[in-house]
Parts: sequence; C-alpha cells; structure tokens
Amino acid sequence: MEYKALLFDLDGTLTASGEGITKCVQYALEKLNKGELAQDLKSLEVFVGPPLLEQFMAYAGLSEEEAKKAVQYYRERYLPIGIFENKPYEGIEEVLKKMKEKGYVLAVASSKPDSMVKTVLDYFSLTSYFQVVKGSDITKPKMTKAEVIEEVLEELGFSEKRECAIMIGDRYHDVLGAKSAGLECIGVTYGYGDFQELKQAGAVKIVNSTQELGKILC
Repeated sequence: MEYKALLFDLDGTLTASGEGITKCVQYALEKLNKGELAQDLKSLEVFVGPPLLEQFMAYAGLSEEEAKKAVQYYRERYLPIGIFENKPYEGIEEVLKKMKEKGYVLAVASSKPDSMVKTVLDYFSLTSYFQVVKGSDITKPKMTKAEVIEEVLEELGFSEKRECAIMIGDRYHDVLGAKSAGLECIGVTYGYGDFQELKQAGAVKIVNSTQELGKILC
C-alpha cells in the first residue's frame, strides 16, 4: 500500500516532552499528598502520551474525581512552565521537510489538549509542515486517541480512504488508537515506549531513530 497521509503523534514522536510532563505530574501528586509516588521522574514517563485522566487513575489508584483534580493541578504548572520544558527530536524537522517535498499530506493527532498542541508546534516553528493539527477536546477528558484520529481523517478528507493513511507514534495507545480507526501504525522507540510495547500492540514497523523513520517513509 502506498500511503498518502502521515499522522504524527506529538509527545515522544515529534518532541521530547518528558521533562515538562513528568515534573508537572510530580507537582500534581505532591499537591494531592501523594508525593511518595513521584520521587522518581523516570518512572513518571508512563504519563507521556496517554490521556492524563486515565493515567492518573491507573498509576496512582485515584478515583475519577481525584484524577480530575490531579489534571487541574498538572495544568497549573504545565501551562506557564512545563509546556516549554520540551524540544524537537534531532532530525525530525528534516524528516517533515522531506516528506512534504515528496507530496505526503502531513497531520498531527495528539492526546494533548488541542490548544497546547498548537502552542508547542508554533513555539518550535513546526506548524507550517502540517495540513491538519488536532489534539483532544479539553471539555472531553475521556476522549480517546481513536476519536482524535477520526477527526483528523475527516478534516483531511481521508475518512473514505483511510487505507491510504498511517499513524506514527511512540506508545501502545498510538498503535491501538490507529487500529481502532482502521489505520496501521509505525512505532518509534526514540520516544517513551519500547520495542516490546510497540510490537505487542501491533505496530507494522518499528524504528529506532528519526533517520530510520525518514528512510522507511521514503
């Protein structure tokens, strides 16, 4: 199958956002008097990618109401500080440039709230590479990755030709979200997921660097 549209995840695929996200999770858990769960920032990298509400519930055993409070605390630090504790992966802009020159339609499909996705892409001057940029709806805390992907496909005009689109992401929920939407997914291990996680989820290809990603897309 020759793909025509490439849908990219943001955190862990386009940008290395782990520092900002893990420090904001730590801040939120400390405000909930659960600081003992937030001593090791590395262990908090499980929050990079998945929807925050469900991850707070799964990681810290919070009720839905507690998790909503945690998300609120998280954003207290994230919006002024954490969002910018972040940087594009080395070589990713070259990949985007090359793919656009080759005629691919590029889009972003992220679980991060829509306005934050756009802030990050604007900050790093990456917005111009993408025809459509979509994050989750902040008023729908349970919005799934598949739902974000569906909105991207509709806006791109690929709802009826989704076999011509492919997702690119670093975590299992990118792969599962893509599968739910009828797309294949390329997994990248330079982000926050590992080979086993991506393989088990069903990624069709797994690459270890932005350079390798560029090669297989060519």
